[in-house]
Amino acid sequence: MRLSVREDPALDDIEVTIACPQVDRRVRRIVEAVEMDGMRLACTVDGYMRMVDVGHVLYAETVDGRTFLYLERDVGETGLSLAQLEEGLAGTEFVRASRQVLVNLAHVRGIRPYLNARLELLLSNGERLVVSRQFAPSVKTRIGF
Repeated sequence: MRLSVREDPALDDIEVTIACPQVDRRVRRIVEAVEMDGMRLACTVDGYMRMVDVGHVLYAETVDGRTFLYLERDVGETGLSLAQLEEGLAGTEFVRASRQVLVNLAHVRGIRPYLNARLELLLSNGERLVVSRQFAPSVKTRIGF
């Protein structure tokens, strides 16, 4: 893979062009990473409203009708439902892991089979998440298994 950057003062925004013999898993991951750049979500952490970069969110979980964003060291609450998050994050590294959880695949450091055709994901902060049987095939496909 070759990478080149060209400055052009005449441009008013960043333009990304990818030239490849065919669109494969690597190309899709590059596109997803570029699309996530600059995306931010509002959440409340320790009583303060914060805007967090989507790339810093390890996973989102709904508990008792409330949706939480899990960051490396903090947990924030957002007013969005999991379905709204899933729709807004379509085409990014986020994938449904269960009815209650969306996980950011960019933070998955390991994956292994778990009981009853489920999967266990090891996240970048050492936390482990279980992917339900229903969503395991789509997670495997997105990861490339």
